[in-house]
Amino acid sequence: MTIGAMNKRITIQHSTRIADGLGGWTISWADTGTVWAAIWPVSASEQVKAMGQTMTITHRIRIRHRGNIRASHRIKYGNRYFNIVAITNPNEANEYLDILAKEAA
Repeated sequence: MTIGAMNKRITIQHSTRIADGLGGWTISWADTGTVWAAIWPVSASEQVKAMGQTMTITHRIRIRHRGNIRASHRIKYGNRYFNIVAITNPNEANEYLDILAKEAA
């Protein structure tokens, strides 16, 4: 893959729990880092739930190798958010990470 293919600027975010003062928690998202990536749509499906239609779109996102990405993180691209489903290290070469993600609706 050429470096020119990684032309999308994404932000990796992690969740933090913040006490609400009443014994409960709220979840907030904080930025972990901003990196260049390539994004490819993989599949799309449409379902009818609760008398409404729901669209699920999966994407493959490729970034340079980083050791601090977890499946509990999410990816922000523009005003879109992607929940991470799986992370793979192609050929165990530590050059890239391929992230399979679902677009959050």
